Amino acid sequence: MVTAPRNDAVLECRNLVVAYDGRPAVKSVSLKIPRNRITSIIGPSGCGKSTLLRTFNRMNDFVPTVSIDGEVLFDGTDVYGKDIDPVEVRRRIGMVFQKPNPFPKSIYQNIAWAPQLNGMNGETEALVEESLRKAALWDEVKDKLNESGLALSGGQQQRLCIARAIAMNPEVVLMDEPCSALDPTSTARIEELLLELATRYTIVIVTHNMQQAARLSNYTAFMFEGDLIEFGPTQQIFTRPHNPRTEAYVSGKFG
Repeated sequence: MVTAPRNDAVLECRNLVVAYDGRPAVKSVSLKIPRNRITSIIGPSGCGKSTLLRTFNRMNDFVPTVSIDGEVLFDGTDVYGKDIDPVEVRRRIGMVFQKPNPFPKSIYQNIAWAPQLNGMNGETEALVEESLRKAALWDEVKDKLNESGLALSGGQQQRLCIARAIAMNPEVVLMDEPCSALDPTSTARIEELLLELATRYTIVIVTHNMQQAARLSNYTAFMFEGDLIEFGPTQQIFTRPHNPRTEAYVSGKFG
């Protein structure tokens, strides 16, 4: 039995099964993600953690062979309901990917393009500045907003992608291995940023780096072969896990 936190849950999946070509990658997972906290999803490669993450904002819709059963609730509403607009889901639940992927546009347009496309009202210049400030990037790029986002360093590009995500004013930000392609210095900057952002947003992060999960997250979910093995406060998961498979994984006996 996986114990859910008592905090207010912004995301919840109930008996979620995700399969590719009929082969389950996520197996009957039930999980509550608490609001305005950082939740890490850990586990060995191929355990289903990225697949689980992508169900929260319907990114798996782009995979032709995927099938999804069960419920994924966002503020109590099933995001897979027949009257739900997936574009609106992705606006409210943003995503940052493993490899920095700025648009081949200026720094300014990387931030402004999606809000303008979605008809968001307000001063674009103010939105760009506010988003870059929230991503701790403004001071580094304020004098070169018309230069290409692709000219930035890897760490700066990832912070630009975070700024791009939060420019849409989401409630949740999903992050799939956001530091795996970065050097230690850039990783430290991103981690500092995530701790700051967690005061405003709910953050769910998939990571192979258990030290990172232990440093950053309030809650941790451990997955293995598509199953959710254990979920609870991060300190408990890493120091007093209830399941022997969790203990074996976090102690480095397998990975």
